[in-house]
Amino acid sequence: MLVALGFTLIFGVMRIVNFAHGEFLMLGAYGLYVFMQMFGLPFGIALVLATAVTGVLGVAAEQLIFKRLVDSELGGMIASLALAISLQGTVAAVFGVDELAVERPVTGAFHVGPMTVPRDQLLAAGTALLLVWVVYQVLQRTSFGLAMRAVAQDRDVARLQGIKPRRIYAIAFGLSCALAGAAGALVAPLYTVEPYMGEEPLMKAFIVVVLGGLGSIPGALMAAGMLGLIDAVVSVLAGPTAATLALSCAVLLVLLARPAGLMGRA
Repeated sequence: MLVALGFTLIFGVMRIVNFAHGEFLMLGAYGLYVFMQMFGLPFGIALVLATAVTGVLGVAAEQLIFKRLVDSELGGMIASLALAISLQGTVAAVFGVDELAVERPVTGAFHVGPMTVPRDQLLAAGTALLLVWVVYQVLQRTSFGLAMRAVAQDRDVARLQGIKPRRIYAIAFGLSCALAGAAGALVAPLYTVEPYMGEEPLMKAFIVVVLGGLGSIPGALMAAGMLGLIDAVVSVLAGPTAATLALSCAVLLVLLARPAGLMGRA
């Protein structure tokens, strides 16, 4: 959900399909590894720092690369693919390609009847939902969020109201990358950290964004919850292969009924 939210935010504001978004998730995971394992910082502080650093790198990428590619979907895709390959190669050269482990912030599990809920997964899910709620509130209830939505809807009219789209682009791109970095930092203790860990989350986020409707934040959140539930339930009942098939069928059925996505505009 966090990755999809950032992905659709960039497309909604800048009309750029950022295929390097998974690599910003990977940078967030490595950021947590550096701050926790190398500097010995607590998980909470390391999470905030990893998220902030990833957001700053996102702003730098927007200023250096994507600022010139607003509304160029093909150009943005090519540039983002090149950036993804460059980030993967750089991280592999610095940290190597071996998987790295991050210490879990909490251990143990809650037992509710026949269910077992690991504390670390609950912490990651709860933090992710909190971040989604905060971002949604910012977009809906602040002047900055109003300005961002205005630029996404009609940047010429927004410019006439005194809004500077160039500034909005940089902040939106940085915020989107920060969300991906937070997602990477949250899953790093649950799995392992390696240079190519962003590829699968990016593909799932892309499916979520298309299913929810390109540029629609409520649609992305709805689709992420739906696909996450299908994936979890079918994986437990029938295995991961059946879950992948069920996700594909769900996407096909929804897009046949609503080609623009759940909440997309034709």
